Amino acid sequence: MLNSKAPHLLDQKNKLKPWQKEQYCIPPEASAEFVCSMEDILDVYKRPYDPKYPVVCMDEKPKQLISEKRTPIPARPGRVERFDYEYTRSGVANIFIAFEPLANVRDIKVTKRRTKKDWAKYMQELSDVNYPEAEKIILVMDNLNTHKPASFYETFEPVEAKRLIDRFEFHYTPKHGSWLNMAEIELSVLSRHCLDQRFGDIDILKFQTSAWVSERNIISASVNWQFTTDDARIKLRRLYPSIDE
Repeated sequence: MLNSKAPHLLDQKNKLKPWQKEQYCIPPEASAEFVCSMEDILDVYKRPYDPKYPVVCMDEKPKQLISEKRTPIPARPGRVERFDYEYTRSGVANIFIAFEPLANVRDIKVTKRRTKKDWAKYMQELSDVNYPEAEKIILVMDNLNTHKPASFYETFEPVEAKRLIDRFEFHYTPKHGSWLNMAEIELSVLSRHCLDQRFGDIDILKFQTSAWVSERNIISASVNWQFTTDDARIKLRRLYPSIDE
């Protein structure tokens, strides 16, 4: 026997609720610019491993610093940890991440800000500390206004700025296509494993994220990327412009 309430409940579920909103990455319509950048990134991911030309994906994420007003009650058998709903805002930190998928190696740097100079200094560190022997670093990142070669000239003397530019080969994910950046996958893992708690001090955040990176690198955690240009031309066919003769 059918439940007489079912149609009514279905109507309530499907009823338009204009006060409710959800942030969502709305996919673009057919766009030559989008597919051009997408296929460029997918071609980069097909390159074989070469330590002289490492493929490195870079991304960043803000993290709000929150201090406890009251000491949390530790977990014990049969009861989870409890913390008070009240807290104190202690500013915002920024987390840079660099991930080399073919080597299963990642790096993190926590900064107080996310300015052009912060990005440029992290790129300098990536170049001279992480990959000093590389001929050129193949860098994949999103198209933020801070992620531009011009940022080097706003941070360093011209000779150093030009040296750093020559150390990198830049590849940008398309707008609304940040999912093409494998560093975003690593940030998602970081959020689940490490950032789902309150950090009231930037030094504690640095310590915890550094520990997470060390553990991921020790176990050589990888990303199984299988999406190719051929897949894109089938599954994302609607994004490709139609060519009229």
